[in-house]
Amino acid sequence: MAEGRRGLGRGLSALLGEADAADAADADSAAAAADAGGREVPIELVRANPDQPRRTFDRDDIDALAASIREKGILQPILTRPMPGAPGEFQIVAGERRWRAAQVAGLRTVPILVREFDDQQVLEIAIVENVQRTDLNPYEEALGYKQLIEKFGHTQEAVADVVGKSRPHIANALRLLTLPRDILTMLVEGQLTAGHARALVGSEKAVDLARAVIRDGLSVRQTEALVKSAAQPKTKAPSAPKSASQAVKDHDTTALESDLADILGLEVEIRDAGGQGEVRLKYATLEQLDDLCRRLTRAG
Repeated sequence: MAEGRRGLGRGLSALLGEADAADAADADSAAAAADAGGREVPIELVRANPDQPRRTFDRDDIDALAASIREKGILQPILTRPMPGAPGEFQIVAGERRWRAAQVAGLRTVPILVREFDDQQVLEIAIVENVQRTDLNPYEEALGYKQLIEKFGHTQEAVADVVGKSRPHIANALRLLTLPRDILTMLVEGQLTAGHARALVGSEKAVDLARAVIRDGLSVRQTEALVKSAAQPKTKAPSAPKSASQAVKDHDTTALESDLADILGLEVEIRDAGGQGEVRLKYATLEQLDDLCRRLTRAG
């Protein structure tokens, strides 16, 4: 957890462009520090951002916040920007959870702060806010990083700088997106941790192994061992022990093998078991095989 709170890279203070927000503990206080006040607007004029990285909101958490809002109101304004293409409306930059809870609480108006942000800044602020509050599940977090890279040309190093994570953390998060959808669903639902999911990346049997991990309650280390074991080629089952007649050949059989080898010019093996068996001829080149065929088909 220490990594997730190591200054959050440039932090919300830098993203908001407010020096006096440098010591803000989270997005709410940073937004509040950016402006001493706010304004009340009808709640129907505030819209969620479709590119918000957080996709899932716990209903119990929303209900609990709604109960608090009914009693004390919204203590921190919702950070917004003018809605692109819709004059008079506002798009949420940070604070969607409060907006949702306000609707449940039956509020008709909500306090907002309005700032001019471009799409890149909106996404960066949303990711920083949610990562700091640990509101994103691993899949949502990875999708947010992917958006910054694909939509705005960020490198992994740049994303790490923005959100205050290490570059390996960003790389490991993005690797999760290569997993089958079934496993991503298990991840979102909390059946698997990010550590379990990372151990399954690249496995041809990832879904089956994931189900086994959940069923048996395996740790991350046990999951890694299971994946490694599944990737090992199956060893051949040991052959049945040879019979005494196969294990020890009598003198006559050995002599016959030698005589046939001299005649055919090939290695000969005779396997006899109680008067029944087989003769094996071993050739080293195609020329030897052709010569054997000529010998066997020669008329005379």
